[in-house]
Amino acid sequence: MTERTEHTTTAATTETIADLVAAEDVLLFVNAAVTATGQREFRSTARAQRLSLAFLHEYVRVNYRPVYAAALALDINDHNAALIIEQLLRTARDADPAEKRAEGRLIAARLAVLPPQRVYRLFGRLRAAGVTNRRTRAILRDWLAGRPDLAHDAVKYRHGLKTAARHFHLPLAERGHAEVGDFLFTPARRKHYDHALLDAYRRAHFAQDALYELPFTVAEGFAAKHGVDRAALLERAAPRMTRFERLRTRRGAESGPLPRADLSVMPLTRLALYALSFTPAERAARRKELTGALRAAARRTAGPYRNTWGRVAAVLDDSYSSAGSGEKRRRPLAVALACHFLLAELAVPGGYTPLWTSGSTDPLLARPLGPTPLGMRIIDALERAPERLLIVSDGWDNAPPGLAAEVLRVWRTRLDPERRTSVVHLNPVYDADSFDVRRLAPSVPTAGIRDAKDLQALVQIARFAEGRTGLAELRTYLDLRVRLFVTDDRFCAFPGDVPDALPDATSEEPR
Repeated sequence: MTERTEHTTTAATTETIADLVAAEDVLLFVNAAVTATGQREFRSTARAQRLSLAFLHEYVRVNYRPVYAAALALDINDHNAALIIEQLLRTARDADPAEKRAEGRLIAARLAVLPPQRVYRLFGRLRAAGVTNRRTRAILRDWLAGRPDLAHDAVKYRHGLKTAARHFHLPLAERGHAEVGDFLFTPARRKHYDHALLDAYRRAHFAQDALYELPFTVAEGFAAKHGVDRAALLERAAPRMTRFERLRTRRGAESGPLPRADLSVMPLTRLALYALSFTPAERAARRKELTGALRAAARRTAGPYRNTWGRVAAVLDDSYSSAGSGEKRRRPLAVALACHFLLAELAVPGGYTPLWTSGSTDPLLARPLGPTPLGMRIIDALERAPERLLIVSDGWDNAPPGLAAEVLRVWRTRLDPERRTSVVHLNPVYDADSFDVRRLAPSVPTAGIRDAKDLQALVQIARFAEGRTGLAELRTYLDLRVRLFVTDDRFCAFPGDVPDALPDATSEEPR
């Protein structure tokens, strides 16, 4: 009897450990899918990033395929969402019919919110890989059917649409897009197009005025062909620019004819990147405009959770490594700046304390400079006894090395074992060598972050990284996210009842 009891206990313990390991694997992948883009980082090359990410995708897809697909419902970045869709479609034989149905709904839902240029590049990669099965053709056909104006895509994403239509045998003429089909494959057949945009593209080859009727990125090519002055192009094409195009061109033409972009409607992290693209002197000169826009974006992002997080302290990394790389210039610093403004809105009025590693007290003038004394700043933050402490850093604590980990260990084990202060580390940089974001201490949950708008959801996910919850609880959370994602009115319904709402991001982590 004793031997049997011991055997049962051992089996239960083994199963629990296996579940915890599986949960850790999944969380590791989620962190990578949020932060990694396959581009060069401050401490690793683009090749190392791509190899690390490719291994991680294959490992999770082979061992946890349902969870791998469910990641499409999380706040992962577009690069990894496209990789997941590609891998699921390339390995359809590994899924059973039920898994294929669930994957199909997730893929359709995610494609609907991906930028169209990424979708066309995705199907271009599937073409190169020789994937042309019926399931993939149906997914592409349904996505194209949902596009608001296929003629616009034919002009702006001509190569991508043409490649997809040819490789996947899409009968454009049979679906009411005969003009689009002729435009892509037999442009000389028609002397005139009924669709104004298609005809403007035809006329832009010989009539300079027609290029101002085209999307700006297409008009730029024709402007170069006709030798149109850049200032004249910006002035006349301004009404057809997207707000992102206005930001991009405005930065290089501050004294030109282009009207100043409306910053009040820009997303928070993009606004932070835009603000950091100016010199400190330029930021100081435009302080009122930039600060007002950042605060407005932070209020929109906080939404109903504004002023609900109690007293919050934040340790924000503006050390030299926050400069990022040539491909991701100032991205870590921009995430920290955006989180600063968002946390100021989430905290109760007067209850927010920002602590930058450089000691700066003017966030708008933040710049990458100096070492990373995270340990000292964490001590300063904990002395204020906040209800929440958030650390936004790449995790390279080096002044002195290891102090942050020791401070957090002592705090959690001896000074605050009751967890009166919730501590979460958010890391905007993927570490290719460890296949994860770099962690500060085992006792502090760490989550990857790329965009400040995801902060509230990531704080909720970070509670799973404390090592006390297994795969079952994590999968329950993923199931809820999946159901909410695919039951959006834009997408097909998920079978079964709509579940209860997700636990909100303001709830405390489990004790």
